Amino acid sequence: MSETQINAGPMGQVTSLVELAVGLFDRFPSFVFELAMRVSIAMVFWTSARTKVEGFLTLKPSTFFLFEYEYALPLIPHNIAAYLATYAEHFFPILIVLGFATRFGAAALLVMTLVIQVFVYPGAWSLHLLWASILIYLVARGPGVVSIDHLIKQKLS
Repeated sequence: MSETQINAGPMGQVTSLVELAVGLFDRFPSFVFELAMRVSIAMVFWTSARTKVEGFLTLKPSTFFLFEYEYALPLIPHNIAAYLATYAEHFFPILIVLGFATRFGAAALLVMTLVIQVFVYPGAWSLHLLWASILIYLVARGPGVVSIDHLIKQKLS
């Protein structure tokens, strides 16, 4: 049986379809998924931040309650932790979406994720691993070409 006859059968058709699909995915521009990662991880923290405030940045009484009883952290008083976490959840996602100081913002949210994992919700490791994976990618590789960081790098080169 010749190679042409093998490729003409059902396995050959499947192989051709797989090769076609892989070829299409290989040409998919990386900036699309880099931007999607940045927006998706930013929205996780931004959405959480917005539940902790009323108006622009006024912390709700329930936020202080959460940080005192549910999110209780060692070494940091609950009222200070409430402000730090809430403001960080507002500030760093903006940096990440803009692609400005992205590695710094992603590193800060990675530390926050680790604190949440260790001290607040240790049973939610699968969710935190997902967040950490995106944040580690952004710290290691940066935001990609659709970013202020990339524009700055081009100007400095």
